[in-house]
Amino acid sequence: MNLFFTQTLFAWHDAHPRSMPWSGEQNPYRIWLSEIILQQTRVEQGLPYYQKFIETYPTVETLAAAPEDAVMRLWQGLGYYSRARNLQEAAKYVVNNLNGCFPKDYDELLKLKGVGTYTAAAIASFAFDLPHAVLDGNVYRVLSRFFGIETPIDDPLAKNLFTKLANDLLDKQQPAVYNQAIMNFGALQCVPQSPNCGRCPMQPNCRAYAQQQVHELPIKTKKIDKKFRFFNYLFIQEGNEVWLHKRVEKDIWQNLYEFPMIESNKLLETETELIEAIQADERAIFDEKTHINIKIMQKSPVFKQILTHRKVIAVFWVVNICTKKMSKKTNFLKIETNNLATFALPKVISEYLNNGQLSML
Repeated sequence: MNLFFTQTLFAWHDAHPRSMPWSGEQNPYRIWLSEIILQQTRVEQGLPYYQKFIETYPTVETLAAAPEDAVMRLWQGLGYYSRARNLQEAAKYVVNNLNGCFPKDYDELLKLKGVGTYTAAAIASFAFDLPHAVLDGNVYRVLSRFFGIETPIDDPLAKNLFTKLANDLLDKQQPAVYNQAIMNFGALQCVPQSPNCGRCPMQPNCRAYAQQQVHELPIKTKKIDKKFRFFNYLFIQEGNEVWLHKRVEKDIWQNLYEFPMIESNKLLETETELIEAIQADERAIFDEKTHINIKIMQKSPVFKQILTHRKVIAVFWVVNICTKKMSKKTNFLKIETNNLATFALPKVISEYLNNGQLSML
């Protein structure tokens, strides 16, 4: 069965070449960069980001030396921003501790910030032709269906079970080709929804197909319970400047910039509610010794952003103020409105700025 699987996979791979900028790449920096970008990201979405990063930071040295805000700005829109922070931290480690050379050992690769078992196996096999099998969502799906594995992939026992199977199947003489083949097979043929089993070369020995379990496998038992968060943003503009500050707390969007914001247990709906919330806000947007005279000018439609464990519901209030004293507690900046595009902003704020349609109060 294992021999059939591997031989069939190679034959399919030869007949279905998938041209990508990183295909056949052996530069560990570029492989690492592509794999970090493609974590939690579709190829179609990640491809332009990969190209922008390679153009802007062609070497690990240039990435390590880049300003953090510039890296975050280039990452904007990809989500999971901890990946960008880890990316630069790992780049600095490679430059400062390893003389700019990526480790050639699997266990040493795992020491890089943000590099897990999948990414380490990908770099090891693609860059150094080492026999380590990759195990990502595509691979879990292919193996679960072909071998009829009903162990939930989020079960603690699953990783060891699938890792052993993946390494047993791996062609030790051609690990890079094998890893690319199985990932492509999952991405193009054995897709999550409505796979074309009638044209699948694995079908004769696929247990999921034989047992009519294709749409049931792989099994995942845990459902993510999304928490709703309600953000009330203040778009405070003074002349050609707008207030902005950096989210430095260990929370969503760490190190991204945003407008002054009041978080509440539901969206604030009236001018009175907003003013009362500002006055009661523990973050103290305004200097507490300053008398606040606020005039609400506009209120936006509701904007939403879905994260892995959160659903952000946001509304934007355009306000005029008679005080120019911002609180020192939150490190607010005054930024020229035309320069907003140079800052890394959460997607929900970018959508607001790009929308241009505000409803008058």
